[in-house]
Amino acid sequence: MKEEYSIKRELKRLSSIRGSGTELISIYVPPDSQISDMIGTLRDEHGQSGNIKSKTTRQNVQSAIEKIMQYLKLYKNPPKNGMAVFCGNISNVQAKPDIELFSIEPPQPIKSRIYRCDSQFLLDPLLDQMEAKELYVLLVMDGRDATIAVLRGTNVTVEQKIRSFAHAKVRKGGQSAARYERAISESINDYYKSVGDAVNVVFEKYGFAKILGLVVGGPGPTKDNFAKAKVLNYQVKVLGVFDTGYTDESMGVNELLERSKELLKEQAAVQERRVMERFLSEVARNGLATSKYDNVKNALLNNNVSRLILSDEIELTSVTYRCGTCGTEFTAVEQGNSRQTRHTEGGTLEVIKETDAVEELIETADNMNVEVSFVSANSQYGKELLLGFGGVAAMLKYRA
Repeated sequence: MKEEYSIKRELKRLSSIRGSGTELISIYVPPDSQISDMIGTLRDEHGQSGNIKSKTTRQNVQSAIEKIMQYLKLYKNPPKNGMAVFCGNISNVQAKPDIELFSIEPPQPIKSRIYRCDSQFLLDPLLDQMEAKELYVLLVMDGRDATIAVLRGTNVTVEQKIRSFAHAKVRKGGQSAARYERAISESINDYYKSVGDAVNVVFEKYGFAKILGLVVGGPGPTKDNFAKAKVLNYQVKVLGVFDTGYTDESMGVNELLERSKELLKEQAAVQERRVMERFLSEVARNGLATSKYDNVKNALLNNNVSRLILSDEIELTSVTYRCGTCGTEFTAVEQGNSRQTRHTEGGTLEVIKETDAVEELIETADNMNVEVSFVSANSQYGKELLLGFGGVAAMLKYRA
């Protein structure tokens, strides 16, 4: 969770940067690509950038490309999910360029190699990955084939493909019509059971508590009959059944994703609503809930938090000041993330250290295996959390 928060914070910073020209460079390196290939692409772009008419822009672009190439040479191979590197002049003073490099290892594998030079960084591939972290199981099936996949954010992983020979292996021969129909029915039920068992295994693999539910799709009545067949573990929740024209890995799964996207968005909102409704209920009866940074931090340190609840817009910085007159140091947690030396009646307060207070809370929660929930500031519950409770809250294990 700490890593996800750090990526979101970095993306927020990167999204605010604008170049005076097309001098901000973004590259995406998939995990299965060669670092040398990306360096080769950058060398080509370095040569082509010599045609840029503006001397300042040309120098900034070439400096950024050179910095990225030097950085990539530190790697023999890309990290397990690939890497995204952003570099360019972030200075607001044209006469004083400041070429900075930012590198992010994404939470999910990067799918394609990208080079982009623009007036802003290309962040969409990472933003799409961060948009949803919930897990869903997807199943597309008809009477002969079934494909089971897992959706995490925007990344789809096919877990298993199942082929049914229910109709192919039964021959009417000299059987009576009733016996033939019974054999067909039994073989179809066996197929449903095989698919159900495979779905159950996927839920067990990732954890029943971590998967929000199962979405089923396919042409014809097979998918509906399967959903009613009672072959799934009781903990598997079928969120919806949709008509699709295909059952294969590419077209079938993608079509199911398109048809169910509104349902999946609603499920994320439902989870958020459940967390906040429980929190507000505890607050109303002075029960197992607390809020505001200091109270939540103390509860965490006392191992008295069952769930940490944070607004996705909250920014808190732990700032250590030193008094220029007496040398005394003290720490304060303040809103936002930008600090500078202060001048007061008693003297000067110099900033000597800054840390992200929200990241520290998340790290403490991770170390104690406490679940962390982010609540969107755009929702009504999110606004209430941010304005009424300081954007930081927690469910408690016991009343202190």
